[in-house]
Amino acid sequence: MIETERLILAEWRDDHRAPIAAINADPEVMRYFVAPMTRAETDAQVDRQIAAQTEHGFCFWAIERKADGVLMGLAGLKLGAPDTPIARDLEVGWRFGKDFWGHGYASEAARAALAHGFADPAWPRIAAITTTENRASRAVMDRIGMTYAEGLDFDHPAVPRDSPVLRHVTYFIDRP
Repeated sequence: MIETERLILAEWRDDHRAPIAAINADPEVMRYFVAPMTRAETDAQVDRQIAAQTEHGFCFWAIERKADGVLMGLAGLKLGAPDTPIARDLEVGWRFGKDFWGHGYASEAARAALAHGFADPAWPRIAAITTTENRASRAVMDRIGMTYAEGLDFDHPAVPRDSPVLRHVTYFIDRP
């Protein structure tokens, strides 16, 4: 468990599944992804995060608000996707329910995840990717000190070729 001033980056529990499924099913939250997720897809996502935590010591954790324990979304670290410019890097990422947008939670969670990642000397830099049009996530990347890697825009191999979210941008931050 990782704590910040307002957040807990928590290991996944069964009581997190319904609230994260609601977030993943929201078309507005998922507009920069291929499609909203079904409950079965969300359960599989949570299972992957639990396995990653066990195997690597990191994952996209459940994000709880310290004040009341409400599940707000997910954020954390994962291995970079194969066949992308970050395939050999650690990736930081986040997704929050829309009720939690605009309060600095994504930046706070991402900074905590970066600190966790950089505690391991194996990772001299950490990456982030998003669709070219996702201005909110790109703003978080800027706020947490990441730098846009011009020339490393790419078509994500896991996204259908005809999807409006095919094109992605790449950001990096080096170990402080």
